[in-house]
Amino acid sequence: MLEVKNLTKYFDVSGGVLSRLSWGPKLLKAVDHICFFVPEGKTFGLVGESGCGKSTTARLITRLIPATEGEVFFHGRDILRLPRQEVRELRKDIQMIFQDPYASLNPRMRVIDIVGRPVTVFQGMKGQKKIDRVVELLELVGLRPEHLHRYPHEFSGGQRQRIGIARALAAGPKLIIADEPVSSLDVSVQAQVLNLLKKLQRELNLSLIFISHDLNVVGYLADIVAVMYAGKIMEIAPVAEIFSAPLNPYTKALLAANPTVASAMDNIQSPLRGEVMLPVNPAPGCRLEPRCPIRVEKCKTVEPPLEEKKALHQVACHEVRN
Repeated sequence: MLEVKNLTKYFDVSGGVLSRLSWGPKLLKAVDHICFFVPEGKTFGLVGESGCGKSTTARLITRLIPATEGEVFFHGRDILRLPRQEVRELRKDIQMIFQDPYASLNPRMRVIDIVGRPVTVFQGMKGQKKIDRVVELLELVGLRPEHLHRYPHEFSGGQRQRIGIARALAAGPKLIIADEPVSSLDVSVQAQVLNLLKKLQRELNLSLIFISHDLNVVGYLADIVAVMYAGKIMEIAPVAEIFSAPLNPYTKALLAANPTVASAMDNIQSPLRGEVMLPVNPAPGCRLEPRCPIRVEKCKTVEPPLEEKKALHQVACHEVRN
């Protein structure tokens, strides 16, 4: 359904706080030539530490921000090259669920307007047809018809996120990008929202890109997992393979830092030392090299390509062999 090729986003930070880090022009390489694909009807999990470029990737795919370079093919069309007048049609097919349910809903709008606006814009429904469709969407996400005329401040965090999901579904999308949709919710509410997403995907045959820093959440929901670090994808594999036989040192370190996963695995790598790299004018080698326990001299100067080391298992590491 979706194929990402060499997607790149650089930010010029020459005049900002980061300007003291080096001489000359300064580029923050937030997303740096990443490649992956999302099969139809499946969940693609994108996981990594804060600041690794996950949310920037989501905003590039939805064209909320322009890409520096690269291609994103949706059903065979490069959506980054679409003319402005065709972007609305793209909005109908690709919708986003945002991280913060408190900030992503307009506090001055009632639920009938928040969910009803895309019903009118994309489905052309007005009057009673629109109201009936909004009620149907609310019931689909576990809310009731009496919630129609309430404002966002009258709901809990979990209910607000359900409204956000209903708004995304209102356009009738084929792909939904969920950017850490449960990170700000209580654990019990997280489980409810995750189960809801699973149920909706199964019933509506949706494809899903699920972004999170929580491996447990990604492991529960995703079919395929990509691990991201400092703007680069370090490893892509089916979810069972990532958890049972990780190959990249960074993936192993993420699993080692997760008590639930680490306790079930033998001989897992110890956590990495040092701080997360800030990719401003990064060195030409591997982004993980300063922290990597298996680095070699080549890692300082040659960037490892993302290659298939096993069947359906891609890794960016010089020391991992086929």
